[in-house]
Amino acid sequence: MRPRHCRRGDFGARHKAYHGRMALLPTFTTLGHGPPVLLLHGSGGGFRAFAPQVETLASLGFRAIAWDMPGYGQSPPIEPYGFKGLAESCVALIEALAPLTGGAPVALLGQGLGGMVAQEVVLRRPDLIHQLVLVATAASVAPDDAYGRHAAQMLAWLEAGHDMARIAALRLPLLLGRDALPAGVQLATHCQARVHGATWRRALQALAGFERRAALPQLAVPTLLVAGGQDRLTPPAVLREMAAQISGARHEVLADAGHLPPLERPDEFDQLLLPFLRHARAWRH
Repeated sequence: MRPRHCRRGDFGARHKAYHGRMALLPTFTTLGHGPPVLLLHGSGGGFRAFAPQVETLASLGFRAIAWDMPGYGQSPPIEPYGFKGLAESCVALIEALAPLTGGAPVALLGQGLGGMVAQEVVLRRPDLIHQLVLVATAASVAPDDAYGRHAAQMLAWLEAGHDMARIAALRLPLLLGRDALPAGVQLATHCQARVHGATWRRALQALAGFERRAALPQLAVPTLLVAGGQDRLTPPAVLREMAAQISGARHEVLADAGHLPPLERPDEFDQLLLPFLRHARAWRH
């Protein structure tokens, strides 16, 4: 079975009840049948950033859904561009997917910026989410922390006139661990190079103002946090501190990964993800 890339027009024709909201729905790919898992990429990604997981999940009895965040790929942008709008777009997509998912709550997985969107979605609509996976992300970004400094550097590169292909070549060595899977590096570079520069600027600006540390105890769903042992932006201590604030959360470290564990070490990442998706209820306190 090949992934189905659903466009707004295609989906609107099949699900007319959502016609009034079609202009806001992002595009996505879906593969497989079974419990739905929605994958939210980071600021330099796109739906292809979870290609290994989409294939694996579909082959093992899940329905994998990977979106293009608003403004990415063929997804329409939103205005204003911020976490409230991104979360609302994600909620609209989950609701619109009901004919495919049977209305079942989804497992929500977010990496980097996508992990921040995932936190926002759970806080706003916990009824739609039954499992949460946060990968190489943070609960806040401040100007003087590693994530904030990185965002400022990326914005400076944009202001200097670097195109996205040049930025991809400069940025990926800052994100990846020493022994990242070559195919994963290639795909990560491809994703970054295809991001619209104007969208990336706005995503980085939104990221720099994210602050949800006080709300972490309200994430009342089974939660897995995965850190890369070589991640310079969100090192293991960041996710360990987040896990300590979330009831029943589990924290894992992929020692040889950097900021993009699903692409750098896909097999090892999937070995953490799949047991959680199958047995997370047993981990709740």
